[in-house]
Amino acid sequence: MNVKRVLSTSPLHVFGSFWNYRGLIWQLVRRDVEMRYRGSVMGLLWSVFNPILMLAVYTFAFGFMLKSRWGEGSGSHSEFAIILFAGLIVQGWFAECFNRAPGLILGNVNYVKKVIFPLEILPWVAMGSALFHTMISLLVLILSFACIHLYVHWTIIFLPVVLFPFMLLIMGLLWMLAAVGVYLRDVGQTVVIVSMIMLFISPVFYPINNTPEGFRWIFYLNPLTFIVEQTRAIVIWGKLPLWNHLALYYLVSVGVAWAGLLIFQKLRGGFADVI
Repeated sequence: MNVKRVLSTSPLHVFGSFWNYRGLIWQLVRRDVEMRYRGSVMGLLWSVFNPILMLAVYTFAFGFMLKSRWGEGSGSHSEFAIILFAGLIVQGWFAECFNRAPGLILGNVNYVKKVIFPLEILPWVAMGSALFHTMISLLVLILSFACIHLYVHWTIIFLPVVLFPFMLLIMGLLWMLAAVGVYLRDVGQTVVIVSMIMLFISPVFYPINNTPEGFRWIFYLNPLTFIVEQTRAIVIWGKLPLWNHLALYYLVSVGVAWAGLLIFQKLRGGFADVI
């Protein structure tokens, strides 16, 4: 396949890089997903079985063993597992991309040597692979909620609207860390620690109202917090998104995505020399 090299730093290229090479991205994402399960007996069925098993473990551990509730006297024990699972889906999507980002270029040296290959699509490939597993987990979440309550909230139609800016923010970090990771190899070790810190300063395991009021601003600065809470709001509690906050999140996410692409395009010229 002949691929035209594009080095644009226009904000529109955040989406253009995906659209221009969508066929190639699809092929690489498909190969990436298939390679993850290559050699296993169940193959792609693991992508469905894993989130089901996770939810079953959460339900047993937190619902039946610890008898945990989300807040004081609110919800059933099994619902706690659903709420926890929703937060972990969002965090898992972020962590998979964030932790993988610094090694994207280093792990694809053969593409760096090809002058015509559009390196900026490698973060899209990582995003596509992670998004595939996230969508399956979300489907398990929605079906589990439906099995417990015998209905689903109509507000789930807004789920793509809430998750799209989060995807853009992750893309910005993917481009940025993929480029910087070529020059600073310690970044690969650092992101794992940062990812773990972000997990515990986001309302994944506990409601944000249970955190000390004086430190709550730290949680709100975490980009995971808003998406975790909005995902739960529209899927579990049937609430509409906070449109004003979501609009601001969109603006910030587009800015981060553009900045990440700009850094990637500025640094890519030296990849071949460093590698």
